[in-house]
Amino acid sequence: TTTHHQYLQILSQPTMKLAPSSHRQRPLRAMSCTNGSLTPSWSITGCVLMAFIGSLAPRTFSFSWSPNNLLNNNNQWHNQLIALNPRFSTSTTTTSSVGCSSRLMMASTTDATSTSSINTMERLETLATLANDALDAHGSEVLKTFNARVGVISPTDDDNDDDDFQQNFLRLGLIATENFKDDQLVASLPFYDTDGSGLALAPHIATKVVYKDALPEGYDGWTGDIGLLAMLLLNEMARLNVDNSDGAGGKGIDLPTRKEGIQSLMSAWVTSLPSSEEMSTMHPLLWNEDDQEKLQSSSTKKIYRLLDDVDDDSSWLDEKVWSADRSTYPESVSIQVGSDVETRPCFSPAGFRYAVSLVRSRSFFVDGSLRLLPYLDFANHDDYDSYELRDGGVGTLWGSAKGALLKSGKKLRKGEEVRISYGPKGPADYLLDHGFVPPMCQTSKGGGGGSAVTAELSFEVNDSDRFRDDKLDVLEFETYDLAPMEPSQTFDVTGGPGSTGEPDPAMIQFLRLAWLGGKDAFLLESIFRKEIWGFMSEPVSEDNERGAVTAVIEACQNALSEIGEDDDSQEGTSTEMGKLCSLVRESEREALDRTLVYVKQESEALDLKEYYQVRRLKGLGLDSDWTPEDDTSFGGPRVPGGADYDW
Repeated sequence: TTTHHQYLQILSQPTMKLAPSSHRQRPLRAMSCTNGSLTPSWSITGCVLMAFIGSLAPRTFSFSWSPNNLLNNNNQWHNQLIALNPRFSTSTTTTSSVGCSSRLMMASTTDATSTSSINTMERLETLATLANDALDAHGSEVLKTFNARVGVISPTDDDNDDDDFQQNFLRLGLIATENFKDDQLVASLPFYDTDGSGLALAPHIATKVVYKDALPEGYDGWTGDIGLLAMLLLNEMARLNVDNSDGAGGKGIDLPTRKEGIQSLMSAWVTSLPSSEEMSTMHPLLWNEDDQEKLQSSSTKKIYRLLDDVDDDSSWLDEKVWSADRSTYPESVSIQVGSDVETRPCFSPAGFRYAVSLVRSRSFFVDGSLRLLPYLDFANHDDYDSYELRDGGVGTLWGSAKGALLKSGKKLRKGEEVRISYGPKGPADYLLDHGFVPPMCQTSKGGGGGSAVTAELSFEVNDSDRFRDDKLDVLEFETYDLAPMEPSQTFDVTGGPGSTGEPDPAMIQFLRLAWLGGKDAFLLESIFRKEIWGFMSEPVSEDNERGAVTAVIEACQNALSEIGEDDDSQEGTSTEMGKLCSLVRESEREALDRTLVYVKQESEALDLKEYYQVRRLKGLGLDSDWTPEDDTSFGGPRVPGGADYDW
């Protein structure tokens, strides 16, 4: 089911090899509560975007934009902007010392050569100009409210230290164009995604509009809604293809149909996305094989599972859909970016993985669905003093429409960066979605740092369990109406300040059912079928509780053994990818250690718990020893065997 990295060189070789297949076993397909499909859970809620931009300075030159002259005069704009402001940086702003920005589309200011830094700055300025020109021409008409500009964000002097290496980058972000109070609306975007005629992209547009004649009915890929959004993104790239050479001029599917202003905004947004070469160092899905293997061994959340899902879907799509019609589905496209033409992979396995990395880093879970929300996704992340994007009514000419709202998390002055929260996720989720690990997911950060330190534990109902069918029936029909549980489940365990290590009650509830057997198996009888899931919320028997607690202990010990200790002497730990992996490993070990201590203490106090039998007797009033005074019949004491009935 998910956004970035160290970055300042644009690699000329985006190719990457997968680890040997023996290390990448095909996992059981998870139900719709995995990251492949959406669910408002810890692991997907707010699975938000990698921001890219900020705003032009107050003395910014305004340019009109249209898809017919896709900014071929970049040099002219650059000279005009320099004339207006010699410090031309398309509203360069410094970063805040708190929180952590999105790191997709950025470049290091400490390691790069001066030439590289200048080239990166010019590219970021070009992308910001693309977005701002489109907003000037059509923003008020389409987005309704957008009181921000796109600009280059520069790190502060305090950011330039090794301990905060993730902040040492130029990047793009949103800059306020006026003063804002806390919780004040900064920008909005109406969905209008029923038929895809709006700017927002939703998964159903892929199956019901764009690819309705290409995909089989009920298509359900391993990558779920993320994969569907990736397919929409590839199609939007193909629609901008300027390569007219033989066999390479495919333009995708000319759907959905949009008004000119909306399509112009969409084209400018797609053009401003980072290239695959840039993403290859920013997002784990595009890292090289060695770095991916290091991440695999650093976390309980396995990147190889995600790679398997992506590869399986792209292989099927390439064989069944794309390769059958290359005149529509080109393997690569050429996109005009300012005065340059960039080649990007498109309808191919490499292109699909590239698009998935973009979607994972830029998508939002809003109003019950995962969506791409162009221009709102330029906002960077901050742990504190920020809000997630939320759904709400957006005022239109004809009343109000459903849409997404971006609100300020604190008082802002004109020219300050507008940031949002990417949601409550753990360190591995942030890295696999957005390519960075924010302070709240790090154990080494002081203050509020470590408030989202988590690791994952997975459990399942044993295939050899003699009562497996009964338990699966309970999970499917008697747990949660809107999200029935599967026999294989993944849960978060937490650490950090204030955490006691107590496991998620839902995890213990699931394990009690999974370990139900022996003398407790009578609870699986049909007479208890409507009540059994509720029974599992409390201890059933000492044997059952011991089985559940032992399962958690063994899972924690196995996970700690797999991810191992962080060894600074190992090759690769000094690289930025290696540092990111170390941050994840350190945080997950903290969560696992704290959970292990708590559960071991629980295992030593099993005799002190109250179990189902005792609770049941109490409910019937039969939990005390009998005495003659406790029971009377017709006003007198009743003695066992003392009745004088005339049968």
